[in-house]
Amino acid sequence: MPPGIMTLAAEEATLSPANTGFMLICTALVMLMTPALAFFYGGMVRVKSVLNMLMMSFISLGIVTVLWVLYGFGIAFGQDSGGFLGRPGDFAGLSGIGLTELWGTTSIPVYVFAVFQLMFAVITPALISGALADRVKFTAWALFIALWATVVYFPVAHWVWAEGGWLFDLGVIDFAGGTAVHINAGAAALGVILVVGRRIGFKKDPMRPHSLPLVMLGAGLLWFGWFGFNAGSWLNNDDGVGAVAFVNTQVATAAAMLGWLGYEKIRHGSFTTLGAASGAVAGLVAITPACGAVSPLGAIGVGVIAGVLCAMAVGLKYRFGYDDSLDVVGVHLVGGVAGSLLVGLFATGGVQSDAKGLFYGGGLDQLGKQAVGVVSVLLYSFVVSFLLAKVIDVLMGFRVSEDEEVAGVDQAAHAETAYDFGGTGGGVVARAGTGGAASGAGPALGSGSSPSREKVRGEGHGKGRGASRGSDQDADEGPDTNQGKGTGQGKGQGPAPASGSEKRVDA
Repeated sequence: MPPGIMTLAAEEATLSPANTGFMLICTALVMLMTPALAFFYGGMVRVKSVLNMLMMSFISLGIVTVLWVLYGFGIAFGQDSGGFLGRPGDFAGLSGIGLTELWGTTSIPVYVFAVFQLMFAVITPALISGALADRVKFTAWALFIALWATVVYFPVAHWVWAEGGWLFDLGVIDFAGGTAVHINAGAAALGVILVVGRRIGFKKDPMRPHSLPLVMLGAGLLWFGWFGFNAGSWLNNDDGVGAVAFVNTQVATAAAMLGWLGYEKIRHGSFTTLGAASGAVAGLVAITPACGAVSPLGAIGVGVIAGVLCAMAVGLKYRFGYDDSLDVVGVHLVGGVAGSLLVGLFATGGVQSDAKGLFYGGGLDQLGKQAVGVVSVLLYSFVVSFLLAKVIDVLMGFRVSEDEEVAGVDQAAHAETAYDFGGTGGGVVARAGTGGAASGAGPALGSGSSPSREKVRGEGHGKGRGASRGSDQDADEGPDTNQGKGTGQGKGQGPAPASGSEKRVDA
């Protein structure tokens, strides 16, 4: 949503305590989305990489916050320079701002707008991290965040949302971040993974989610926080537009979840919890640019289309050979593109603006504008992100060593493990004859239902756990139900070897 300058005022704006309080609540909700994303991603990786995945999101809260205060807010929303950048010196250090100084014609203080937009800047690079799970240096990732926020996110936010930004002036509708956040992050993810390369064992070894409950928790918290993300982007609560955005967020997310699950059932024969969580996120992504332009019926259309398209898109990495670990490209890039373009079809002209889509008599004009926004942000982010990753790779190496990747990035980067099995520092003690299951080496337990979007073939082996055979299906063929039968004792969870003494199986 443009920074409040679309709010028309018949007279000079005055500070509204109600709108200010509303926006502070929305800001807190958007902040919650970054830890929620950490849980969502963290549940989808293997045990040996959980902490690293969490930290790749959390570190963005630290780095981007400081950069935003120093110069990021100025680049994104300072006085325009040629349609591409704001002046970095504007708002430097967030100094010289009056306590009650209002943002543009809105009724909220500059400080409130600045911190609300900060939370968008924080979560956007964190979204990229899911594509790089299991294999990158934490120091390289932290440097990438700092550089990427500076030369990609801050300028693109200016293009899309700031008065004078060239896409804003063109009339591109992006209510809350379809281009600036999701296409931006998805295209960047694709650029970086082409530099970093595939994980060891990609398309060969099972790389299933270690904790689907964590995935569902993260998805639920993202859904909750997204109401602040979308409804808050109108910057006030006194003309009904924010309420429509709120309703559309709920409706599209629900429709996308059903669309993903329907595709999953028809194509693969089962409904999975991972599919439900992923479908919900796809809907949230797609409705983000459109929630202030479409009706609730239009939101259903946006959601269903995005849910099905994203469900289909997650298998493309196997066809084209790029290792997008947690499907950032398939969900955020594809979902962002779909939602942004569907504005050109479903915009009613009766919510945030009078711009109408094709289905409401507006012709192809708005669709053309949306396409310009999609293509420009996608290409810019992809090219610059690829170059940044290449420079970092040459200077310091972006990827951990092969031994560190196999052993687990958690130990290599953080000297910790996510789970302390039996209080013994990351291993499992199994006494001879007790049949204790060794876990922690990876998610392939081989018992019960273990859905995954990862393409796996043949036998899945967990280190120290015996072999587990299951009906592992390719992600582009359907979710992995993996009804495993272990070759050792304890169905699919081969016990630690019994030799009359305690044996440790390290995580």
